[in-house]
Amino acid sequence: MKEQEGHTCALPALILHYGYNLLMKTVFTFVPSQNHEYPEHPERPGRLEVLEPKLGTFAAERMESTRATVEEVARVHKPELIRAIEEVCQQGPGIIDHAPTYVTHTSYEDAMLAAGGVMTCTRMVVRGEAKNAFAIVRPPGHHAEPYRSMGFCIFNNIAVAAQDALSNGMERVMVIDYDAHHGNGTQAAFMNDERTGFISTHQWGIYPGTGWFEDAPHARKRIANVPLHARAGDETFSLIGDEIFKPMVEAFRPQMLLISAGFDAHWNDPITSLGLSTQGYFNISKKLVELAEEHCDGKIVFVLEGGYDPRNVANGVDAVFGALTSHPFKNEANDPSPHKEPDHGSRIAEIRKWQGFES
Repeated sequence: MKEQEGHTCALPALILHYGYNLLMKTVFTFVPSQNHEYPEHPERPGRLEVLEPKLGTFAAERMESTRATVEEVARVHKPELIRAIEEVCQQGPGIIDHAPTYVTHTSYEDAMLAAGGVMTCTRMVVRGEAKNAFAIVRPPGHHAEPYRSMGFCIFNNIAVAAQDALSNGMERVMVIDYDAHHGNGTQAAFMNDERTGFISTHQWGIYPGTGWFEDAPHARKRIANVPLHARAGDETFSLIGDEIFKPMVEAFRPQMLLISAGFDAHWNDPITSLGLSTQGYFNISKKLVELAEEHCDGKIVFVLEGGYDPRNVANGVDAVFGALTSHPFKNEANDPSPHKEPDHGSRIAEIRKWQGFES
């Protein structure tokens, strides 16, 4: 009888030990910032209008966002910038850079809550309270540099979360950015911090005009840029996942991946010209989740950046949740690109050579 009781008592412990990751949940935060809006501007609350009614259908648990503090944001941004944004928002609404980036009376608090929403997700994953996460926040962040807000971005949400993870036990964190635009702000924040890695895929020649593959020669195998021709799509991104993302992660050995998820790389985004489909978003997101499982104990957080067609944003978020959870992805969008993809084999080979990987 005692032996049977011993087996009965040990079983939950075995489940907790061997099935820990299976029992953990996917979580998300949602910060729509309804009052952060400017007339006729593409970065608007309406970006999320198709997505919001679907949030309850995803196999994930919604968490309340905790507002970031000035001290937390100041790990990335200079205190004078933070003060200047707070002051200019009190005068708003108005344009603060040529992108154009705008502010309203609520934008300072909106931006602090957006950064906090990413930190909320990141902390839960770092602490093992969630398997993985998706921070669906706006205003976006990846263009914001330590000294300036720009490119529709106020504070660099993902860089702030990366620094928070490093302050809470992580030794190395990598951001992978598949927005259509170069994540110049994240690159600037990470340029001389050897604890941080960064990879950006982006359409070459559009805003902000940065991100050539020979940037940051001192940080090879830690910082990589993948400038792409227009119409680069599902096949190109699949190849990048295998030929660039994978060896970079293997070389840098991050303990956590943070993903700048830009749905403006979709083929019919109104302001860019890349070629991903919804299926392509699922495929590349699944590759990233698998990389995190192999190298980071599954620790991965996706963060919303761009994407200016509301239906593409909703479909892209659906694809990411499909990759993050065990629920099958149905791809109801069924929206393959009608455009022929240019050949990126030589560009990828150039980047691999520059980074020091075997061709």
